[in-house]
Amino acid sequence: MKLQISELEGGIRLISLDGKLDSNGVYAVEVDFGRHCGGEKRRILVDLSRVSYISSIGIPLLVNTAKSVMSHGGKFALLSPQQEVMNVFEMVGVSRIIPIYYDIRTAKSSI
Repeated sequence: MKLQISELEGGIRLISLDGKLDSNGVYAVEVDFGRHCGGEKRRILVDLSRVSYISSIGIPLLVNTAKSVMSHGGKFALLSPQQEVMNVFEMVGVSRIIPIYYDIRTAKSSI
């Protein structure tokens, strides 16, 4: 699992993940992921377009981080999950907790 950070206009931090969000993938990125999402009133957009798999270990990483960001007055959204990942999100209800977008323009204007 690889993690890349970009700063977009409007103070939005784009975190791009690449690989599998299984136990090894979460272990590889969880400290940096949390560090880059920390702070007050953060606006975080997580690009999942290159995440091919998410396990039951990967879901809490996203959900718990989203809850933390929102509890500090920020916004957190997911961008472009692959269909297999989206199927898991729908099955466990992630989309009821975290907004999911497929268009970066819409995502940026919403967060």
